[in-house]
Amino acid sequence: MKKPILVVMAAGMGSRYGGLKQIDPVGNHGQIIIDYSAYDARRAGFETIVFIIKHEIEDAFKEAIGNRLSKIMDVRYAYQDLNDLPEGYSVPEGRTKPWGTSHAILAARDVIDAPFAVINADDYYGPEAFKEIYNYLSTHQDDDKYRFAMVGYLLKNTVTENGSVARGICVENADGTLASVTERTKIETYENGIHFTEDDGKTWTDVDADSVVSMNLWGFSENFVAEAKTRFAAFLDKALVENPLKGEYFLPSVVSQLIEEGKATVQVLRSTDKWYGVTYKEDKPVVVKAIADKTAAGLYPDDLWKE
Repeated sequence: MKKPILVVMAAGMGSRYGGLKQIDPVGNHGQIIIDYSAYDARRAGFETIVFIIKHEIEDAFKEAIGNRLSKIMDVRYAYQDLNDLPEGYSVPEGRTKPWGTSHAILAARDVIDAPFAVINADDYYGPEAFKEIYNYLSTHQDDDKYRFAMVGYLLKNTVTENGSVARGICVENADGTLASVTERTKIETYENGIHFTEDDGKTWTDVDADSVVSMNLWGFSENFVAEAKTRFAAFLDKALVENPLKGEYFLPSVVSQLIEEGKATVQVLRSTDKWYGVTYKEDKPVVVKAIADKTAAGLYPDDLWKE
């Protein structure tokens, strides 16, 4: 088997956060969230890391993280471009929003050459998640179906009090595989629990705080890239009519299609680590404190990459 690689989606410019949050320091020596993910991934066994970025942030990104990591891991880059569309399609006038997480994976199609884990650049997942996904990818291969995996977290451990979040709400089969995942793009906490809206707040629906959610930590074989490419045109045909400026090609939507068609299973792995993310500026102090506490407890060295 080929050794698994780690793919990091870092093309988003942090519109809700109000800045390039991927390179905003959270550690004592200027470390950013990706530093901790890379550190956890490296000690889990990953040796190659692929960063999906935009050309516009290339220099700043390499200075902030890429050049440093290239001394420890095999670092590759892919560039998500709004104009990277199938023949016969074009970007709608006024569209500036990226095409979503499945499109990000397509951007890396030329540098993904092994089973791969996928993470968000601005999320802290914890060491257990990387161990789980690396072990799975190292011991499972596609057979009559694609044998994918994801690491699930409890919804209550992934929300923020500072605004809404998008989460993939998961339903499991009795054997621990994923039955379905539904993307909810506006989930918020409130006095009585957690709820979501699909009509800009006109109506709200409560959701169980212990629901398993996807934090975009997936494990795929190389076959996923081909499937995402094959299905992209159908997504565009619908999105360009229904939501041309903001429609997104989400990873969970492709996964759900493959499950429904009987072409894939997705093993739901578990991490007991708390997830942290910087969705809004107000979230940063929480992440900084969490990293400081984990460092003080010995989970991380104070200066991660010091030789």
